[in-house]
Amino acid sequence: MTSIHETAPPAGEPILQVVALPRHTNDFGDIPGGWVLAQMELAGAVLARRIARGRVATVAVGGMGFMRPIPLGALVRFHAELLETGRTSLQVGVEVWIDHEGLAEPAKVSEGHFWYVALGADGRTRPLPDS
Repeated sequence: MTSIHETAPPAGEPILQVVALPRHTNDFGDIPGGWVLAQMELAGAVLARRIARGRVATVAVGGMGFMRPIPLGALVRFHAELLETGRTSLQVGVEVWIDHEGLAEPAKVSEGHFWYVALGADGRTRPLPDS
């Protein structure tokens, strides 16, 4: 995962992309951090589910950073990468980048780390499958 201050290409694979619509904005016309966090958690879960080959649950969020507001109409892209695995858990890094006509090039707007555990049909943790 790149540092919050770097402008390197996005780390990880593109998982989700969404256009920032009027229904997503706050009173100032920007996308609130809570909406961004929810989309980041979903993007991380998509990658975690693929690796766990099934159901996962989010158990922790950390290392969050927000660098700039997301304007209305921006294409918001969520990139996720596997950072670490344990016996039943995974740590996924998620970066958020935007494309917008007001920007000369794509800009990183947020990043964070998400921890998930693999769950069995009974809702209890289960070991991750062998790769």
